[in-house]
Amino acid sequence: MALKDITLGQYFPGSTILHRLDPRTKILCTVAYIIALFLAKNLPGYLILLAVLCALTVVSKVGFGAVLRGMKPIFIIIVFTAVLNLFYTPGQGEPLLSFWVFRVYAEGIWAAVFMILRIAMLITCTFLLTYTTSPILLTDGLEKLLNPLKAVHVPVHELAMMMSIALRFIPTLIEETDKIMSAQKARGADFDTGGLMQKARALVPLLVPLFISAFRRADELAVAMECRCYHGGEGRTRMRVLKLGTADVLALAGGAVLCVLVVLLGRIF
Repeated sequence: MALKDITLGQYFPGSTILHRLDPRTKILCTVAYIIALFLAKNLPGYLILLAVLCALTVVSKVGFGAVLRGMKPIFIIIVFTAVLNLFYTPGQGEPLLSFWVFRVYAEGIWAAVFMILRIAMLITCTFLLTYTTSPILLTDGLEKLLNPLKAVHVPVHELAMMMSIALRFIPTLIEETDKIMSAQKARGADFDTGGLMQKARALVPLLVPLFISAFRRADELAVAMECRCYHGGEGRTRMRVLKLGTADVLALAGGAVLCVLVVLLGRIF
C-alpha cells in the first residue's frame, strides 16, 4: 500500500450540491447516517444505506476510485473483524463448516457480511464529509454546532480549531513521510523485506525526522497565527456567514427519514 493511497483529511474542490451544502448540515447528516447504520439489522436496511452512499458518491463527483484508495489502509482491520465474526458468532443447528476448534454457522456468515458493510460504509461516509468540505468550513460548522457548550465554559472554538488542524495536516504528514522514505531508500534503506520485527526496526530512523518535521511545522503555524494577531474566537468575524437553505432543510429531513426507514425495515423483516 502506498502512502498516497491514504486520502483521509483531503478536500476535493468542486461545485456540486454536496459541496454547496452548509457544513452543519453535512455533519448532522453524517451523524444521522452513522446512527442509521448501527440501527440496521437486516439485508434490506443495509442495501438501502449502500444505495444512498453510492448515490452521494456519484453526486459528489469525487469518484469511487478515490474512495477505494482511502479504504486500503483499513483493509486488514475489515478482514480481521470479519474473520472474528465468522468464527465466533454462535449459531443454531449443525455448523456449515467445522475444523479444529472452529465452527462456521450461517449466522456467522451473515454477521461477517454485515460487519464488512458496516465498517466500509462508516468510513466512506466520513470520507465524503472531508472530501466535500474545506477545513475552514468544517471548523466553522463544528463550532456552530457546539456553541451551546459555551454555557458550561467549554472552549468550543479551540476544540474545533484543533480538530480542523489535525485533519488538515494528515495529508501533509503523509506527504512528508513519503518524501523521507524515498530519501532513505535512495541511501540504501530497506523498508519492504524481512519479518515484522525487522520492518518495525527499519521504521525507527523514519520516525525521528518525521517528528522533527512535525514539531517544526507546528512551531511555524504557531508563529504565523501570532503574527496575524490570533487570540482565539472572541470577537472574530467570518468571511462566509453560514445560513441554512432549502437544500439543507431537505437534506436534514432526508437523514431523519433514512433513520426511520431503517428502523421500520428492521421490524418488518
